[in-house]
Amino acid sequence: MTEGATTTQLWIARIAILLLIALSVIGFLRYGFTVEVHERIWRDIFDRPGGPMTFRFVLQPVMAAIAALHDGAKDARAGRSAYLWTLLTSSADRGERLREGVISTGRIILLGIGMDAVYQYTVLKTFYPGEMVVIAILLAFVPYLLLRGPFARLARWWTARKSSGPTSR
Repeated sequence: MTEGATTTQLWIARIAILLLIALSVIGFLRYGFTVEVHERIWRDIFDRPGGPMTFRFVLQPVMAAIAALHDGAKDARAGRSAYLWTLLTSSADRGERLREGVISTGRIILLGIGMDAVYQYTVLKTFYPGEMVVIAILLAFVPYLLLRGPFARLARWWTARKSSGPTSR
């Protein structure tokens, strides 16, 4: 399905992946991964929805859901298996399907990183790159991952319902 991806989408996906990797490495090198860091990450994450910029906890998952709906409908038309199921069970198709997901959510991931950078600067007054990665993935990629398969099933059901036509009783 990535054959329909534009050059811009491919570059955005690459930039998103490279930025996620770079932020992860910087975070690990700067703070390590101790029990205290782990606790701080989750405490900060659970504090975010109640603070400023709460709209991003709706905006990013909705954008990911729209991307999942679009790709799920494509999967239904192509007769492809459920996205998450394929990722979990088919090692042959896993790489290509993950690539599709990253291409579809690349902009949302970059938006999430940018919004979290603003949040950290204004609220936390510091920079935690690892938290940026976790937030971007939780708000942008996880909803896509969870919704693409159900949207494909819904599209298959809808198409089958429309093609059977009205029934008389």
